[in-house]
Amino acid sequence: MEEGKEEDNSKNEDVKKNGKEKEEQEDAAAVKDRLLRLAAEFDNYKKRVAKESESARSIGKAEAITKLLPTLDEFELAIESMKNDEGSRGVALIFSNFMSSLKSLGLKEIDADGNFDPYKHEIMLAKESEKPEGTIIEVIRKGYMLNDIMLRPASVMISKGAAKKGEKEEKQ
Repeated sequence: MEEGKEEDNSKNEDVKKNGKEKEEQEDAAAVKDRLLRLAAEFDNYKKRVAKESESARSIGKAEAITKLLPTLDEFELAIESMKNDEGSRGVALIFSNFMSSLKSLGLKEIDADGNFDPYKHEIMLAKESEKPEGTIIEVIRKGYMLNDIMLRPASVMISKGAAKKGEKEEKQ
């Protein structure tokens, strides 16, 4: 009978060893899975922080350049009023260099040719014209974008279309 007990004991030990090995393998797999998840979460964290940092930089640039837009407008007015003055070339050169610097940061003028776009233009006046309704006649104040951020819409005058015959007679 002792031989039977020894066999039973050895079988029990084998079962215990196999159970421990299986448990250790499951633990190792769980640890490996957890490490992979942590690595993926950390990678996502790094990407999110980089994206937030870039967004904060863009917003900072946009705020700074927005504060400079009135100065750009005044520069353009000064150049326009000094057209025949000899100092105008110097001012125009300074303005050109200033604009080049801002454009290198991503500043773009909003195109104000063609038809009115409510996402890019602001209507200041509507005037009767031979041009089709909604066509931009004149730019009153330039609009600017910094990359994809709207800094200021272009202020424009648009066409109301041609006056109708009945309206022309009433006005005369």
